[in-house]
Amino acid sequence: MADSSFDIVSKVERQEVDNALNQAAKEITQRYDFKGTNASISWSGEKILMQANGEERVKAILDIFQSKLIKRGISLKSLDVEGEPQLSGKEYKLFASIQEGISQENAKKVAKVIRDEGPKGVKAQVQGDELRVSSKSRDDLQAIIALLKGKDFDFALQFVNYR
Repeated sequence: MADSSFDIVSKVERQEVDNALNQAAKEITQRYDFKGTNASISWSGEKILMQANGEERVKAILDIFQSKLIKRGISLKSLDVEGEPQLSGKEYKLFASIQEGISQENAKKVAKVIRDEGPKGVKAQVQGDELRVSSKSRDDLQAIIALLKGKDFDFALQFVNYR
């Protein structure tokens, strides 16, 4: 019998992020506490730009955006906020980006957890920005998924191509 396997990936649905961003932008234009503050959130190339006339307002925009991401089922671990709001002219700006793919370093961390704490006979191999886990036993694979869901990594994980 052939080995069963699944892939561990870190992907984000771009359309869902776009929808969350549009919802946040709509809420910002409608909220009374943002009237006349030039508050906005938008795409700036591959990054998300949040700007307003006060540092606290920029943080409030980030909070709104994070709540919209959660409602859309996107892990906040995939949102990478770049430092504190920066003053640029009269506006405070904050950039964030969406992280996708598992870096080699993070893939090695996951593989080490599987090797050290998982059932024997389970193999994990890095393939680009994802990790393929294979075993003769499907029960072992289910145990690995449960093990990894119980761990708190600093990046989002999804399990795909289970066969």
